[in-house]
This record gives sequence, C-alpha cells and structure tokens, in this order.
Amino acid sequence: MDLQISVFLLFILFNAGHSIICNECLMGPCAQKTCPSGYSCYSSIYAGPTDTSPAATKACFPESGCATGSINIGNLKLSVYCCNTDLCNAKDASDPSNAPNGNKCYYCDEQKNCSKVLNCSGIQDRCGTLKGTDEQTGVLKGCVSKSICDATTSASFGLGNITCCAGNLCNGAQSVTQSFLFLCCSLLSYFMMH
Repeated sequence: MDLQISVFLLFILFNAGHSIICNECLMGPCAQKTCPSGYSCYSSIYAGPTDTSPAATKACFPESGCATGSINIGNLKLSVYCCNTDLCNAKDASDPSNAPNGNKCYYCDEQKNCSKVLNCSGIQDRCGTLKGTDEQTGVLKGCVSKSICDATTSASFGLGNITCCAGNLCNGAQSVTQSFLFLCCSLLSYFMMH
C-alpha cells in the first residue's frame, strides 16, 4: 500500500513539473497564472492605426503555435515573443515599429486595395497573405517573420490560411473583395484574448 501511495505522489509531482507560470495581462494589471501542460508564455505588443502608443498583452499560449516574430499589415503592427520558463514573459515584446530592413511587400488598405507597398522592418523577412475562412472575412497582406509563417502551419489561428514567400513584393497585388476590417479585428482580438 505504501508503494502505491509513493508512486501516486511521484506521479502528481512529475505532472506538476510540466506546468509553467506566466504573467497574464490582457486588459489590466498583470497577474501570475499557471498554464496548462503544453503551453508557453508569450508577450505581444501591437499598434493599430489610431493607437498613440503600442499596447502590450501577456499570457499563456499553446507551445505548438507560439513563435517569436512580428507582423506588419499596414495599419496593424504586432510583435510576439515566446519563452518556456517560469515568468519569462516579464518584459514586453520589442516595439513593432523597428527600422526598415530593405524588404518590401504588398498590403491592403481600408478600401481593399492590395497594391500598396509596405517597407518591412526588423526581422520581417517574408511577405504574407492571410486568407479568411469564410465569405465574411477577406484577405490581409503584409510583412511577416519566417518564424510566424512556420508556426501558423502547425497551429490554427482560426482566421484562415497564411501563405508566405521570400523576396520583394512576392505576395501579389490583387484587390480584396471581402471585409478587410472584419479580418483585422478578428486578428487583433485573437491575440488580445489568447
């Protein structure tokens, strides 16, 4: 009987060791949260078209889809970093408004014109196209880090499929016929709530 109790206690201790504690700040002050098994800590900072200063979010995120990188789709810039030790997301992600790196990609403006050219910055070494999952969502284009492209192939952001390419203006310049704003709000709310 003592052996069974000892094995049971070791099992509990072993499983508890796989959880990670992360800072969580979604819409207010930060708190510490124990994440479920298979999660990492992440920190993101994003700036929208009317933001006077970037907003930060910190929380738990599934390990399989967590990547350090950044996205710039013209009116929305997002930088994320992921880590896997307790409270490793204490610092904010880097500012998404880094210096240009020479890479250029097409992006879509509010009028759904996808022939606008965007100067990529920091580690945004790819051009990306994000297609929505239904008729209500549209297409987003812009600059993206390779690590974000790689992570989205293994994790679903619930927004559709992202395709990435390397090289200046490789993501085409077609017009968008669906709602740009709806997809942009979906992307922002996903990162705010996860």
